[in-house]
Amino acid sequence: MMNRPSRVLSAIPYAVMAIVAVVDVAAGSDAGFLPLISLGPAFAGLVGGWRRTAWIGALALALSLGLGLYDGLWAHRRGITALVSVTGVTVAGLVAAVMRQRREAELASVRSIAEVAQRVLLRPVPRCAGSLRVAVSYTSAMADARIGGDLYEVVATPYGVRTIVGDVQGKGLEAVETAAVVLGAFREAAYDEPELTAVGERLEHALDRHLTAEKFVTAVLAESTTERSMTLLNYGHPAPLLVWQNGGATFLAPPERALPLGLALHGMKGPHPHTVDFARGDQMLFYTDGVSEARNTQGQFYPLDARAALLREADPEDAVEALRKDLVTYAGGPLHDDAAMLLVRYRGN
Repeated sequence: MMNRPSRVLSAIPYAVMAIVAVVDVAAGSDAGFLPLISLGPAFAGLVGGWRRTAWIGALALALSLGLGLYDGLWAHRRGITALVSVTGVTVAGLVAAVMRQRREAELASVRSIAEVAQRVLLRPVPRCAGSLRVAVSYTSAMADARIGGDLYEVVATPYGVRTIVGDVQGKGLEAVETAAVVLGAFREAAYDEPELTAVGERLEHALDRHLTAEKFVTAVLAESTTERSMTLLNYGHPAPLLVWQNGGATFLAPPERALPLGLALHGMKGPHPHTVDFARGDQMLFYTDGVSEARNTQGQFYPLDARAALLREADPEDAVEALRKDLVTYAGGPLHDDAAMLLVRYRGN
């Protein structure tokens, strides 16, 4: 269905021509308003196809002929000038309409390809994995392409449920390609490696073959077993938010800061895994810096821990959606960076 702005734009050519016709009749032939009929075909190319533009152009020509005859201008140069003006603008409008339709078709194709790539890259996570319930939210700062450099994945393996949430340095297709490398390596290593640190090392080696210059990927890996605990491995990524069943919340900062993925092979040690209690009713929110660094109109960062109460919705998907809406409202408009959130909840809740 055509939205209100489009309906307004569609009506503009007819309104303009009607106004010009009324003014021309009221003011008389000496006022010289007749050439302004060409404004109708000029506005016609804003919306619709070339057929609509051609129809409005033909209508403008007919109106010019009628007004010129009424004003007695066809015996003078002014009448011919008005007719030529309307004809010229109509032709220009037709060309503009054809070019616009081609650009719209190209953009639609790009969006379609981006959406397919997004589904392949960030496939839907399982709603239940092991002892966990999972929900995810992804908002790309590239609204037209609907794709960005944030990444996430949840896989149930023989060693427990393993999760990754990460953020690729940079933007555009290069960031998307790097995200694909990380996710491909994680999906393979998560099933093969019994230790979470070995999974991280596989990611490091994959990125060492792929990345150039000083590019990197921040990421946090997590492993949940049946022992009601969560083991975290943080590569320079924002600390996950642990929300207890009683409503309290805390950020799970690693014992020691570590370099992001892609940099640790340059003579630096990787992160040390740390284990935290994760019992019935607890929740853990993984996110990217598009969430934690979102600002309001006063330049204040989003208070994520203060919004933990929003995650108490009965359904995890409702909880993460409530948090996403609150984030967008807090920012007062579209986000300036990709924002991914992945919520895991012990299935007892």
